[in-house]
This record gives sequence, C-alpha cells and structure tokens, in this order.
Amino acid sequence: MSTCPHLIDLTKLEPPRLSRQVHREECTQCFDNQDQPQGVDVCLSCFTGGCLDRDRSHMRLHVAKTGHTFTLNVKRKAKPSPRVYPDSPPPAKMTKLAVLEEREEDKWEHITVLKCWRCDPSNGLELPELAGTDAETEIGKKAKLLVDGVMHSLSSARQSEVKAWEEEIESCEHTLLLQPEPMGFVEASGQAHCANCDLKENLWLCLTCGALGCGRAQFGGVGGNGHALNHYEATKHPVAVKLGTITPEGGADIYCYACNDARLDPELPHHLAAFGINVLTQKKTEKSMTELQIEHNLQFDFSLTDESGNALEPVFGPGLTGLANLGNSCYMASVIQTIFSLPSFQTRYSNNAQHHWQTCTQRLPAECLECQLYKLADGLLSGRYSHPRPAGSSSPGSEPTTTTNSDSPTPTPVLFQEGVKPMMFKALIGRGHEEFSTMRQQDSEEFFTYFVTSLRRQLKKDGREGREEMEDPTRVFRFGVEQRLECGECGGVRYRVDGGDVVSVPVPRRGKLNGQEGEFEDVGLDECLGELMGVEALEYACPSCGKKVIATKQTRMATFPEVLVVHARKFQLVNWVPTKLDIPVILPEDDTLELDKYLGRGVQPGEVELPDDQPAQPTIVFNAEALAQLEGMGFPTVRCHKALLATGNSDTNAAMEWLFQHMDDPDIDAPVQLPGSSPGPEASPETIGMLTDMGFTTAQVKKALRETGGDPDRAVDWLFNHPDETGVSGGGEEEALPATPGVGGSPALPARFRLKAFISHKGHTVHSGHYVAHVRVGGDWVLFNDEKVVRADDESVRQLKKLAYLYVFERV
Repeated sequence: MSTCPHLIDLTKLEPPRLSRQVHREECTQCFDNQDQPQGVDVCLSCFTGGCLDRDRSHMRLHVAKTGHTFTLNVKRKAKPSPRVYPDSPPPAKMTKLAVLEEREEDKWEHITVLKCWRCDPSNGLELPELAGTDAETEIGKKAKLLVDGVMHSLSSARQSEVKAWEEEIESCEHTLLLQPEPMGFVEASGQAHCANCDLKENLWLCLTCGALGCGRAQFGGVGGNGHALNHYEATKHPVAVKLGTITPEGGADIYCYACNDARLDPELPHHLAAFGINVLTQKKTEKSMTELQIEHNLQFDFSLTDESGNALEPVFGPGLTGLANLGNSCYMASVIQTIFSLPSFQTRYSNNAQHHWQTCTQRLPAECLECQLYKLADGLLSGRYSHPRPAGSSSPGSEPTTTTNSDSPTPTPVLFQEGVKPMMFKALIGRGHEEFSTMRQQDSEEFFTYFVTSLRRQLKKDGREGREEMEDPTRVFRFGVEQRLECGECGGVRYRVDGGDVVSVPVPRRGKLNGQEGEFEDVGLDECLGELMGVEALEYACPSCGKKVIATKQTRMATFPEVLVVHARKFQLVNWVPTKLDIPVILPEDDTLELDKYLGRGVQPGEVELPDDQPAQPTIVFNAEALAQLEGMGFPTVRCHKALLATGNSDTNAAMEWLFQHMDDPDIDAPVQLPGSSPGPEASPETIGMLTDMGFTTAQVKKALRETGGDPDRAVDWLFNHPDETGVSGGGEEEALPATPGVGGSPALPARFRLKAFISHKGHTVHSGHYVAHVRVGGDWVLFNDEKVVRADDESVRQLKKLAYLYVFERV
C-alpha cells in the first residue's frame, strides 16, 4: 500500500451519481485532452477535468483554489483496428435517421493513475498501485469504486449531446381520427401513376379518398410536381402515405399536410385495406424520406477544390483553428469563427485569462460563460491545436478527412486538422433554450443574436455591460435605428430611436420559381439597403388630426456601429416554414459600403412633433349568447373569453374548436390580456427573434404580441392580417425611446465599411443544410468549414459571397 499519509481522506469521497457530469475527456479551461501524453486529471471531489501543461496546469490551479486532494489521471490510446478479411460480411446498411453510439472500450485503451496533490502540490503524487486495485482493504475498495465510477459514468461530452438519437415521429389528431372513404381501388404496383401527370414513382395515396398524386421534388433527384399537395389544398384531406415505402410489417412514410410534418398512423394496415392494399404482400420499392435525408446529409458539403479540381490548401496556425462538428453545430461554428476574428473579441479574451481563472467565483469552470469564452479564444487563437491530423488517424465518431490533388502523378492525401470540440460551450450557451439546447440544425443569424444577448446578460450580471471594449466586446455591434413618421395631412412628425445589432435587409425577388429550384436576377446590396431605408405609406391614426390619415414612414441610421452585421432576408414562407431562396446579392467591387446617405438627422427646424395621447384602457363586451353556450358546456369563463377573443367574439362553434385545440396551452387559465391594454411581461428575446426572422421589424412584432396577449401563433396571424402596421400608432402605444448614448454607435461621418467576413448557407431552409464562414485573414480569404480550414480561391469567394446569408463589415 502507498505511503501517502492522506489516504484515509479517500474513503470520505463518493463516486459520481448518474446525473453528475464527469469531465474526463478534456480540460474544462483549455482543449488539452486525454489523448495527449500527460492526459487529463479528474478531480475526485467535483469531477472537473484539468490539464497538466507546464505553463497553464489548470488542475494545479483548481487544487490551489478548492483544496481538493485527489485526482484520477486519465490517458487514452487507440486500439488497433480489426483486420478485414476478404470473406468478411459487408457493413450493415443504414436504414434509420440515427447516430449510433460507439462503445469506447471497442476503440480505446485507457490508462488511469490515482494522484494525491497534498503530497505534491506541483504535479500530484502518483499512486499507481491504487488505480485499478481490487484489494480487500477499505481504502482499496473505495479506490476501485471511485475509478470505476469515473470511467463508467456518462462523460460530460455524452451528456451534452444525444447518445443515439432518432427522428421521433408521432401520431396526430388527423391520423388518429382518420376515416377512409374510398372512391375505388388502387392499381397494382408499377402500373399506378399520378392522377394529374405520368409519374409512377414518389406517389402519395390520400388515406381519405384514395386519390393518387405525386409528391414534391426530393433530395437525390427524385422527381415530383406536388400534385398530392394540390389535392390536399383542394379537398383538405390531410393524411397521405407514400406507396413505394409500405412494408409487410406495416411501416411506411406518412405525411400530414395539415400538420406539415411526418406522422405515424397506428392503424395503417386497416386503413390501407379500405383501398384493397394488403400490407403483407407489399414490397418496399422506394427510399423513404428518412433514407433520402440521410443520403443527402452524408453527401452534403461545400466544395474544397478550386476550378481545376485541385484540393484547396489547408492552413494552420494562430487564428486558423477549426471547430469540429458536434452534430448539426455548423451554424454555431460559423458564427463563433466570425466573432473571434474581430479585434474586440480577440483583445477581450486573449488577455487576462490567467487572472480570470484565478479570481473566477464560479465553483465549476464548465458552468462559467466567461471561462468557456476564454477557453474558446485560447483554442482558436493560440495555434496550439491547429496542426495536421496524423496520417491514418480519425477523431472519435468521425472518419478521416482527406482530399486528393488531381495534378499529382501519385495522388497524395491532403490532411486537415481535427479541430477543437466546443462541447462545454455549446452545452452551456444552449442550456434552457428550446432550440439551441438540441442537436437540431439552427439558424446562424438567430444564434448570433442569442449569443450577443446572452453575453450581455452575463456582463450585466458581472457589472461590466456597456463598458469599453475591454469589458464589453459586443459594443462594436450596437447602433441606433431612427424611425420617422409624418402625418400626410397636418405634417406633424414623430421620431423614435431603437437600438440594434443586425441590419436585416429585404432582398427583392425577381425571377421565376421552378419547384424548389429558383433562378433569380442579381440584386445589389445597395438596393436592399434602399428598400429598408425607403419611404413607405401607411394608414395612421393621427393624434393631432383626430382621424385616420395616410402617413409616411422612413427608416434611417441614428448611429453607425464599429462592426456592421447585415442579414440578407432571402426566404419566403411556405406552409409557415421559411424556405430559403438563392437570390444572388452583389456587393460593390471593392467590398466596401458607403452609408453616409442613410444617416438620420432627428427633429429638424420647423418640424412640429405630434402630441402623445395615452388612451384609456380598453374594454370589450363579450357576445352574451355565445358566452352562455360555452359556459353551459362546462368551460371555465376565462377560457371562454380567450376563445371568443381569438375567433371574432361571435361564433360559438369556432370558439369551441379553438378551445379543443388549445386545451393544453400552459397559459390557458391565465388572466385575459385584452388587445391594446397595458402590456404584460415583455416577450422573450427568443420569441421576438423568431418572428423578426420572418421578415417583420421588432416594432411590428412587439405590437403584434401586445395585441394578441403575447401568443406567438396568434401574433403571426395578426402580422399577416396587418401588412401595413409599423408598430407605431397615434395612440401612444409605441415604446418611445429617445436617442441616447446607451443606443451605441456613432453618428460621425464618413460611414465607410469594408467586408471582413461572410457566412454562407446551403440548403432549402434556414434550419437545415450546412453553414460555412469565409473570413479575411491578413490579405487572404480563409474558408472555415467546421474542422476544415483552407485558403479560399478567388472564384469560390466571388460565387459564395453572392449567396451569403450574413455579411460582417468593419468600419474603415
């Protein structure tokens, strides 16, 4: 037994519980990991992971701050790959949208050693005889329990992602209440075709009447003219099944057009029998939607070759470190690479890291956003992790990434880097958020806004929000937006200034759509800015005239930011889903913007400001007959009031249907907020961001939420029913915000900006596909495609710049 005098304290420690995060894979304050020669030490008191680097030694710092005594050093090395013999069976065919968990013990060998830091405060005294002991002594048993607990627990990386996730398809009211009314039998497989065209594949059978229609065009070149969708729009028959996917087990692709989503039909064999289809005799002849999506995702990538087919040159060094994809995390990686290319973030998080780590009041670095931002900056900017992946190696759960140079007589692989894995940052920044806490693909502009908001919230908590850039690096994005309203009759004016971080510009659509493929005319970015800053007419209740008039509204910049983020709104709503349109946006030849002409001037001499008019709190008289009928059915009065408000206050049947659809709303029994009354709690930034992403301004969204009691679904309806509503009313309902220094930015001229970075997107919607970032590093453009970092060629930059989704300009 070891001579360590502190072993009695080891018996007081407990192995980690199932819910406890164990950071055994990587240091919580840098990206040193268990694959490196020194491995990672795991604190046996709080299970924080720390590196043993000579200069940083985050575990030594952790022990000094906490006084914790024992750690478990964990190292890992890869096991040899099993040999594949000629008669070995082929790998199993992928059939489900799933990422299957790989067992670590099949791929890696782990070496563990217990250490006592009170015996050696510099590096920890190794106690090798205790690491894997099966001794019968009390200390030996406790040591084994602790080691096994750490090594068999779910690692922090696995807890922050889904181990083996599948697309969950559920039933809906339309499939559960389905009542087939067959108009005839379906022709045999191979003979059936769409009722409106000659297509014999991608056929969808209406499970209400039996009409056959082709689906929409799908990934992989599967044709379709959307006649099944047309049938639903004409008949409102909601549920259809894809014929070629029916299996003898009763499985098939089911789609509910009313829900606009894939669904499960638990009575599918019975429903198909009504049309003469016996599932036991069916043979699957077409790929399911899941298989097509998997195939599309596996083949989906931005080109890493130039015009001649040669591999783009991988680049390495400080500021050139990739971010490994954690599973649909490219939206986050593209934003983080762009943000950390800016001087304000580089300066803020490249300095004073050691001071923060020593003074941080958070018990666990993995729970501190500041710690994780310092960690990201160190990983991306130091260059320590930016080196070619060793030949023949691959990171866990991924295949080696190589590209071949076609000009070489003997093709040689071009090795990229593994990239650092921002697992702790992603888990922390997304915690509690309905979307960013998931493994689903998200929208990069939404994430940028959410990240900036989250960081400001943290800085405010720490008392540093709004200070100079050394304290608040987000200040570089802030600017003021001036809204000017002028009455068309009396000439009175009203000004308000809102703060912003993103200029979201509409992109005019000129051209013809053909299915899901679009060919559009080029649009200049100057024209998009002109659309946003142009004059528009609207109906307005003027408080001075005392009547409704035609007024004009114009948007201008009250101040300009140091870093201008431009969001190109290139999508349309299809069945309430934002569908992206690849409209080419053309930047000036020298990548610069001149915005002097868009500066607002505020109230000018001779202008008369419109008076404020605070309205009385509104009241509403509910339809007595409809209210009595609903209450007679047993519905609580508050629910009846909400249903009548939502359906026009007249139709009992419509109100009853609304009640059945909203029975499970979490706020169904909350007090009624009458339209136009004093607003309740401010809507969440996520709700406002979701609606502004559809193309509405923040003022419009806030007005819609006020008018609908904060219900996002009803707010969408309200917005589309009030297309001329600006959010500014003559009744004083707007949230007046004077131009103050707190808005940020500067009105100084000239306002000249040069393109620093842009984020491009491939895919049909902003919530699918793939995001990459191009960043100007020195005089070159560098493409950050997850962990792949390459020097971009001029032609690809020109083309992808046209189809960018976010542009980031620095003020010159």
